[in-house]
Amino acid sequence: RYEPCGLSQLYAMRYGTVPIVRWTGGLCDTIVDSTETTVRLGTGTGFAFQSRTAADMIGCLDRALTLYRRPLDWRKIQRRAMGQDFSWNESAQRYLALYRSLAPQGVATASPPTAAPVLEKVVG
Repeated sequence: RYEPCGLSQLYAMRYGTVPIVRWTGGLCDTIVDSTETTVRLGTGTGFAFQSRTAADMIGCLDRALTLYRRPLDWRKIQRRAMGQDFSWNESAQRYLALYRSLAPQGVATASPPTAAPVLEKVVG
């Protein structure tokens, strides 16, 4: 089944499942590969491999298993992954800031619409 941007991985992250993915598409924007460096810096949120080869995937799995055997580091990765915000709230604010920075000076820009849905009263 095709899922754009690996939606199943994003939903799984919310529940503490650390993703192991091929580095492609939207996953490049959402997963921070858990290398020794990113673990030390506290930024890793999953595991990623580049090429479509079994050797690259197995290398990625080996890295994941190595960190899995370090429960404190593994739990930190889980917590970071669970704390990711993939809603449109932050993305929309960044797009709005970009569009405003590109607008010519003096051009009025509208306020962003609220994210809350509009409720209508239905009269029966």
